[in-house]
Amino acid sequence: MAEGWLRHWARELGLKVEVHSAGTEKTFLKPEAVQVMAEVGIEIQHQFSKTLLELPDPWNFDLVWTVCDAANKACPSYPAKTRRRHTSFPDPSGKPLDAWRRVRDAIGEAARALLEELKS
Repeated sequence: MAEGWLRHWARELGLKVEVHSAGTEKTFLKPEAVQVMAEVGIEIQHQFSKTLLELPDPWNFDLVWTVCDAANKACPSYPAKTRRRHTSFPDPSGKPLDAWRRVRDAIGEAARALLEELKS
């Protein structure tokens, strides 16, 4: 969901940024995430789960944003030029769609604030 929101807000704010998403382990795109993001007009069904090592040049990011505590703890150290940001969101897995919507909205607000900060 974070990747979808970041791409959405980057377009809306006119920012040229590269957005990549990776997890600490490869899993799958959860159908609930696809469903609740589609509800707000953001299609993420084309996204897929990947690990950090599957990203292009994974050690050369300007900013790394972790969105769950497990990822924050497992995220490797980056070179000094890479800024790290962490925001803790609850994992809605196994919960009703309303929980997914709350997390979706919270991630969306945080993603917009992060990109607005980068724009200024």
